Amino acid sequence: MNVKAIVAASLLAAFVTPAFAADEFYVVQDVKTKKCTIVDKKPVDTTTTVVSPSGTVYKTRTEAETGMKSVKVCTSN
Repeated sequence: MNVKAIVAASLLAAFVTPAFAADEFYVVQDVKTKKCTIVDKKPVDTTTTVVSPSGTVYKTRTEAETGMKSVKVCTSN
């Protein structure tokens, strides 16, 4: 009986965990074009850099859009 509970909990965690990750938005700047965009995954390559203050992670896209307006390198372009 415990094995069934463990398997069920593992399957539930596998499906729920990606849903939590969707609540992350980052303001990033393209290294070549210097244009800022909003992405829903933390960049791992070197073509973009996170430019939000102190690497801020926004919970909604609207918060990220507001935050992007306050980032100096994004408003100067």
